[in-house]
Amino acid sequence: MTSSPFNPVESLADMRHEFGEHGGVNMSIEASTTFTVLEPELLPKLFQGQLGPASGGFYLYGRHYNPTVYVLGRELAALEGTEAGYCTASGMSAVAAVVLQCCDHGDHIVASDALYGGTYALFHDFLPRKSGIHSTFAHVSDFSALEAAFTSRTKLLYVESLSNPTLVVADIPRLADLAHKHGAVLAVDNTFSPVFLSPAQLGADVVIHSLTKFINGASDCIAGAICAKQELIDQMMDLHGGALMLLGPTMDPRVAFEISLRMPHLGLRMAEHGRRALNFSHRLAERGLSVIYPGLASHPQHRLLARLANPGYGYGGIFCVDLGTAERANRFMELLQNEESFGYIAVSLGYFDTLLSCSASSTSSELSLADQRRAGISPGLVRISLGYTGSLQQRWEQLADALDRLDRD
Repeated sequence: MTSSPFNPVESLADMRHEFGEHGGVNMSIEASTTFTVLEPELLPKLFQGQLGPASGGFYLYGRHYNPTVYVLGRELAALEGTEAGYCTASGMSAVAAVVLQCCDHGDHIVASDALYGGTYALFHDFLPRKSGIHSTFAHVSDFSALEAAFTSRTKLLYVESLSNPTLVVADIPRLADLAHKHGAVLAVDNTFSPVFLSPAQLGADVVIHSLTKFINGASDCIAGAICAKQELIDQMMDLHGGALMLLGPTMDPRVAFEISLRMPHLGLRMAEHGRRALNFSHRLAERGLSVIYPGLASHPQHRLLARLANPGYGYGGIFCVDLGTAERANRFMELLQNEESFGYIAVSLGYFDTLLSCSASSTSSELSLADQRRAGISPGLVRISLGYTGSLQQRWEQLADALDRLDRD
């Protein structure tokens, strides 16, 4: 008897069937910072890691584990199909904690050259100066360059499942083979592609999310998550050497509760984001615009993504349009926001409404102009995180009208 393919929505639904503390259909918010023990002899065992949430529901201190945050971590682990998960105060704190757990002073990282600007700045600028951890950047599809970048001190291969903002698709199974060949850990930032890509099922060792984006979905909470084997999460919570325990990127339990309430409809939201993005991308391509969207057959990694993706959830809610110059890009966004009420000029993504940004001058501005060119980020590239408010036709008419006005300018 063969097992069914992994389905993140089904996995989450199976895990989430739990009662709140008093029998509620939602989990309870545990706001305590510290937790009592019935017997004083238990305290040393808690400090030594012999007892904890997974061994009888023991808790010690909110920076270590909190029941509400712990449940959200289990939900994220179920979504990604990993043994364990831990939720943090931001996506960047999750990235930093993974790097500092996997790498020591003098170690080395091989990373994609197309990363979120904050991650790039962490790897390129902060870590070499503060921690003696250096990175070599290469195109995620150039396996010869990636292979050549590894050294005897390489501990981590770090990529994004869909690169920000160029939407290059990472060949996760092949990247996993490469990392493991060199004894390195493959960490994948899956922020752009929850539900429709499951990196851990494709060979990744660590999956990272900025929960601020699609998983939260309302642009009202800053949060992050790490999904991995239980062994790594335990190491990260160690009292003496754990990056999560000692750096303290603690998620507030109220935030965990808010995000948990939105998890059950994540699959529905991602499917609608993807349906609209595919429709708009086709229409824009028919108008002759330079469109980047992995759901289009013209995308260089379309077949790869179709092979890797979980069926039924689309290809993501983000596409890019290259307007050529920053001036045209800015005018386009201005028309969409101020004249057409199509969306908002704002960084971030995954909101239920549409967010527009010119990546070269915003979320990728940490990269030098030369690095932007190498990563394929042109001055006029507009990243559109397409929402699902209004009707599809209403929003298309607004977008088309803005393009017509832009052409007349």
